[in-house]
Amino acid sequence: MANIKSAKKRINVIKKKTAINKSRKSALKTAEKRFNEALEAKNLELAQEKLSYTEKKLMQAAAKGTIHKKAASRKASRLAKRLNASTAE
Repeated sequence: MANIKSAKKRINVIKKKTAINKSRKSALKTAEKRFNEALEAKNLELAQEKLSYTEKKLMQAAAKGTIHKKAASRKASRLAKRLNASTAE
């Protein structure tokens, strides 16, 4: 346990930031799960909506520094690729 006042404060700040990041990542996973469910149900219109929502959440998380910008772009690209592949079928 930290003895110095500034170190104690940093511990509290880190706890808050960890909770926020955990919440954001959970929201991302949920959004991606909803997109996958819509895609598996062959509901392409709903999947398109869920894709745009998921992309928005990915970019917001990247802007806040929760995930890396390129990781967010890569995930969004892969999801769009899956949607386009299912549309072509």
